[in-house]
Amino acid sequence: MTGALFKANFWNSDILSTAGYDCIIQHLNNGRKNCKEFEDFLKERASIEEKYGKDLLNLSRKKPCGQSEINTLKRALEVFKQQVDSVAQCHIQLAQTLREEARKMEEFREKQKLQRKKTELLMDAAHKQKSLQFKKTMDAKKIYEQKCRDKDEAEQAVHRSANVVNPKQQEKLFVKLATLKTAVEDSDKTYMMHISALDKIREGWQSEHIKACEMFEAQECERINFFRNALWLHMNQLSQQCVTSDVMYEEVRKSLEACSIEKDIAFFVNHRKTGQTPPAPIMYENFYCPQKNTASQGKAPGPNLARRGPLPVPKSLPDNPDYSLVEDYSLIYQ
Repeated sequence: MTGALFKANFWNSDILSTAGYDCIIQHLNNGRKNCKEFEDFLKERASIEEKYGKDLLNLSRKKPCGQSEINTLKRALEVFKQQVDSVAQCHIQLAQTLREEARKMEEFREKQKLQRKKTELLMDAAHKQKSLQFKKTMDAKKIYEQKCRDKDEAEQAVHRSANVVNPKQQEKLFVKLATLKTAVEDSDKTYMMHISALDKIREGWQSEHIKACEMFEAQECERINFFRNALWLHMNQLSQQCVTSDVMYEEVRKSLEACSIEKDIAFFVNHRKTGQTPPAPIMYENFYCPQKNTASQGKAPGPNLARRGPLPVPKSLPDNPDYSLVEDYSLIYQ
């Protein structure tokens, strides 16, 4: 970059105009404002990252997540909680990094402000001096022009009085004309002196304007480059945060790959088993004729004890109608 764009394009034909300079200053002020906005953006993003990191940290450390799991899945969950904790710490660290970047942006803004201050003071002084000298020059020009008009009128009066017989009046007109000629010469010298002074001041201002344009353009190039690099770095930091988080999450995925359904089931069975013998079937038992050598209902087989002895066989009493015999089993009718 040549650095000659500003000094070639911010002039004005009006000697009192500062439009070109003011345009550059406004642009530089906007640049400083933009840097301040990005600085505030970084600070706000840092606060968000810090809050998110702390909230994630509290979630990881205080919120239960599968705490009763066992064996390989339990180990995977432990890795998961550890990596979430690490991700939270990374976000808190990112917040500190962003605040540091915001501080660098602030320092850069202040540095450029101080660099510009000296040039702006010189230019303000040059503008005032030029404006003041221009006013003096224009006042001297007005006086000079008025003296010229007065001299011309005096000359015309002398010509008109050429035929006047009164010599005293003619003498007065000649004296007045001579005085006015001297005044014209003096005002002319004064006017030319102010013109010369104004030209020197103009040349000095023009030289300062060129230097200011070169300095301001160099500053603007530096600001754009710094701002661009700061934004680029910010994107790299956010990308790195994603990469770091993914590396941590990959550890969780690896631990999940090591999780074995069969091992977890076997682990549970081996540590919590209650027995291998199921309950026996519930058998039918006749109230009057208990079966011998059968397992007790719902219990392991054991000695077959009769529930009660056989019923007594009543004596045959054919004359008694309350009894009836069916083979060797008696039924009592009520």
